[in-house]
Amino acid sequence: MSSYNKVILVGNLTRDPEIRYTQSGTAVASFSLAVNNKYKQGDETKEDVCFIGIVFFGKQAETVAQYLEKGKSVLIEGRLNQSTWETDDGQKRSKHEVIAHAFKFMSAPSVAAGEKGGVPF
Repeated sequence: MSSYNKVILVGNLTRDPEIRYTQSGTAVASFSLAVNNKYKQGDETKEDVCFIGIVFFGKQAETVAQYLEKGKSVLIEGRLNQSTWETDDGQKRSKHEVIAHAFKFMSAPSVAAGEKGGVPF
């Protein structure tokens, strides 16, 4: 049986990307994306928000950390991943996140992004 794992999201960053480097020197950028869902309940329009962890690796991680910032709208493409670990006190934890491989600005870069190094548009 074959499998397919692809996620495409459009949302707003809830915080600036955080960048770190692995021991081998690979850049890792992570942030949270808020994705809104509007729906009707009777005559009333309601909205809920889903907060999704996003992770980029390598050169794209450095680009994301340089140009994206809290509040910006972005399209993310990647795959869903489940991470599992055990805490210091032995409790098992897990979380789902998107391992991203592409992004697209959905809003024009701000002056603040230009101050971070400039976006050539």
